Amino acid sequence: MSGLLQKPRKQHGAKIGGRLLITVNVLGSAGPLRFLVNEGELVAAVIDTALRSYAREGRLPILGSDLNNFLLYSANAGGADALSPWEAIGSRGARTFLLCKKQQQQDSDEATPTVIGRKGSGSWKSWINKSLSFKISSH
Repeated sequence: MSGLLQKPRKQHGAKIGGRLLITVNVLGSAGPLRFLVNEGELVAAVIDTALRSYAREGRLPILGSDLNNFLLYSANAGGADALSPWEAIGSRGARTFLLCKKQQQQDSDEATPTVIGRKGSGSWKSWINKSLSFKISSH
């Protein structure tokens, strides 16, 4: 029994600055992801770990695996600024985060697929409206 009582020493090390249990809420997903990270781990690595965990669990909606398409926000901070991918995850003292897919951003390459998707859905809606108006006017 004394061997079992000695195991919690790892938790004592975590208080000094080793590992954190973090919660990552993914926008649009049913529940949060929870995993251990080192305090000094970069935000970019945490996003990558979150995306891999999310995919491994088979969660929906499917997000993809390119960490450059996502932003991580601290859920505890009052500001609306995303964390920098190059800062340490433990730098702000937060343990709860929100992972969001980037909207149209700086790159024209990133914006193009979104615009095409919207244009396509607009054409589809337009086609439905034209079809309905044709059927209504033909009666």
